[in-house]
Amino acid sequence: MSKADLLGAWHDHLTLGLRRSPHTVRAYCRAAERLLSRLEMASWHEVADITAARLRTHLASRRADGLSNASAARELSALKGFIAFSRAQAGHAVSDPPRVRGPRIKKGLPRPVTPDDALGLADTVEALAREDWIGARDRAVLMLLYGAGMRIAEALSLTGAALPLGERLTVTGKGGKQRVVPLLPIVRDAVAGYAARCPWPLAKDQPLFRGAKGGPLSQGMVQKATAGARKALGLPDSATPHALRHSFATHLLGSGADLRSLQELLGHASLGSTQIYTQVDAASLLDAYRSAHPREKD
Repeated sequence: MSKADLLGAWHDHLTLGLRRSPHTVRAYCRAAERLLSRLEMASWHEVADITAARLRTHLASRRADGLSNASAARELSALKGFIAFSRAQAGHAVSDPPRVRGPRIKKGLPRPVTPDDALGLADTVEALAREDWIGARDRAVLMLLYGAGMRIAEALSLTGAALPLGERLTVTGKGGKQRVVPLLPIVRDAVAGYAARCPWPLAKDQPLFRGAKGGPLSQGMVQKATAGARKALGLPDSATPHALRHSFATHLLGSGADLRSLQELLGHASLGSTQIYTQVDAASLLDAYRSAHPREKD
């Protein structure tokens, strides 16, 4: 068996077995490839027999390459998964990976944008686009993120079968889990406006959002367009496409939505992932208090 065989099987397991996102599959496969190359391994048994000490040494060498705490934690998670998979492939009685503690990571709160800035970003990407249909396309994508709380990968995975949009849309999220999200008229109008202008046929089995040459639209192009709009509006670097999803959640919570409903709308596997928005909302209230209370201005 070769290193390529191991990586191919790992790739298939992530893609077909666990149904991970393409981004996660690439990252996890790169982590596994680095491990195999550095430790010169080419069999399931060799990977399965990795000790905690060898894994720590490998991670230490990665940290010496300049890996941040957050990146090191993600790499460790990927390698633990790869080692557990290797142990199962090798027929080990115990599939648990070596016990290695990752670096401590201080979780930052999501940084949402205001409702006006969210709509401003959507309007500005449209105004700055070099072609009318591209502007309509970029606005439609951002409106799905802010108006429906979709992840950018979820929006870009839509096909022409979604048209014409109704009041609800079935979205396939992480792990292939499906959820139904409601669509406001402003969101439906944005997507319909793009579909009417798009020069490419939007077949039911083809991507809904197209690049300039007709291929699938990439996340990088949406991020680039948003960066240009952000600069034009004088917004901080945190005003990214993903921040619009955070804004969707924060604004709903601030308007009285309950956590369980918000969990369903966002497609979170656990309520714990949704609860972080209660901290964001509390932080927003504190900022409003500090800026408005007369005692704060003395």
